[in-house]
Amino acid sequence: MSTEANAEFVRRFYAEIFDPGNLDRVEEMIAPDFVNHAQPPGSPQGPEGIKQVITMLRTAFPDQRTTIEDVIAEGDKLVIRATYSGTHQGSFMGIPPTGKSFRQSQIHIIRMEDGKAVEHWAVRDDLGMMQQLGVIPAPARATA
Repeated sequence: MSTEANAEFVRRFYAEIFDPGNLDRVEEMIAPDFVNHAQPPGSPQGPEGIKQVITMLRTAFPDQRTTIEDVIAEGDKLVIRATYSGTHQGSFMGIPPTGKSFRQSQIHIIRMEDGKAVEHWAVRDDLGMMQQLGVIPAPARATA
């Protein structure tokens, strides 16, 4: 895939599937043998695992939005720098809704094969997100 095609793949995935929760389209972009190294423990692999993650996040953050900051492609891999945001309006991993909004920095690496994602890794600021939701206290600030 060309750099432009890779960037378009990322934009389409977030705009047409992930953010709106369009589960009927997952198989268009995710390979049957897809491996997600960043999914919650106990989730299945493949398109079904992606569907579960999308459903979990859309339940917790129905107004979720992913802003793609950068897409870098080399060989069969895409690197995405994104900002994920939303409002905690439903249960999230056992945490009751707080009604608070958050913005989370994320880095995703996706390995592509035949125009579909076959493998995924992620680095997310989960601690910062939990602090913004008020679930984990922010560190005390030193005063001078």
